[in-house]
Amino acid sequence: MSPTIFRYRNYRFYFFSREEPRLHVHVISPDGEAKFWLEPKIELAVNKGISPTELNELKRIVEERQNEIRDSWNKHFNA
Repeated sequence: MSPTIFRYRNYRFYFFSREEPRLHVHVISPDGEAKFWLEPKIELAVNKGISPTELNELKRIVEERQNEIRDSWNKHFNA
């Protein structure tokens, strides 16, 4: 199961239900995919095909919406 947290333009922000316990978010688009850690700080963990410019924008979105991501994570995994 991979619940969608939100969509932004052609990006889907989501996480996998059965993956590592460290807080993170996956992002996928037609161009590729990325994974960002949220702890201990927001940083890129994996990138497959997304340009540096797009990665900067995605990191900014993760920073701006980190509370929403954290809330979704907590609701899903603590339910």
